[in-house]
Amino acid sequence: MIESDEIQLIPGESADRSPSVGALSQGGQTPTNLNIILADLEDSADLAAQFQSSVSIGDHAFSQMEEDIDKQRLLGGQPAYATADPETASMTSDLQHKQRYERLLRRAKTEDLSEVSGIGCLYQCGVDKFGRPVIIFIGKWFKFNEINLEKAILYLIYLLDPLVRGDYVIVYFHTITTTENHPSLAWIREVYEVLEYKYKKNLKAFYIVHPTLWTKIMTWWFTTFMAPQIKHKVHSVPGVEYLYDIIDQDQLEIPAYITEHDMTVNGIRYYKPGSASS
Repeated sequence: MIESDEIQLIPGESADRSPSVGALSQGGQTPTNLNIILADLEDSADLAAQFQSSVSIGDHAFSQMEEDIDKQRLLGGQPAYATADPETASMTSDLQHKQRYERLLRRAKTEDLSEVSGIGCLYQCGVDKFGRPVIIFIGKWFKFNEINLEKAILYLIYLLDPLVRGDYVIVYFHTITTTENHPSLAWIREVYEVLEYKYKKNLKAFYIVHPTLWTKIMTWWFTTFMAPQIKHKVHSVPGVEYLYDIIDQDQLEIPAYITEHDMTVNGIRYYKPGSASS
């Protein structure tokens, strides 16, 4: 049941590959159509705002934290070496990027990041069946307009840098999130571009649990136009139990509200071993 996060925007076809309503009713409870419609309407309004704001790259506090070549490029400027030959330009760009990342890593190791770590929205949680570290991201606890975005990226680097030297997996829980939990497309791009190549290369899978219209369109847009090299690594799953093919249940520590919501929308014992793949 774990499927690559592709969307088909064709009339008459559904972009949601979740189990049917009939199948979800095994637990005696199903989500109301009204709630689903309202959630999709909220996601649609938020998506419109996201794509409109995506042209304003550099407005966030994080984009102003380093005066270097990455910021110049994101803001549309041309660095001095851009007029040099392609090989020199590439080497200079790589060096600039590496130096910037090393500066951020030094800051991540020395600065007080307790205000971000204390939120509990990002943490390592055991390993999968292949022994790869599993990183958990709780979307509901990430308040995009309230959190210090500069410290957020520093904490991300602090936590992941020692783990991404080898293969790793990320599980993002989109459970019961609202627009206040949705990061902008511009900020997602900034974070992706500041991270070193090892983050992309050693990421083996990115699972989105309880996806919505917002996650599907944002994921499609990002992996199509900004990060096509990781497109095949992103998968949407409609329920927690579908993760058990790749992560043992005792290795998955998640907030109780996620499990409760999962039982509400999917029922109980809906998982069938062998229905997913790594």
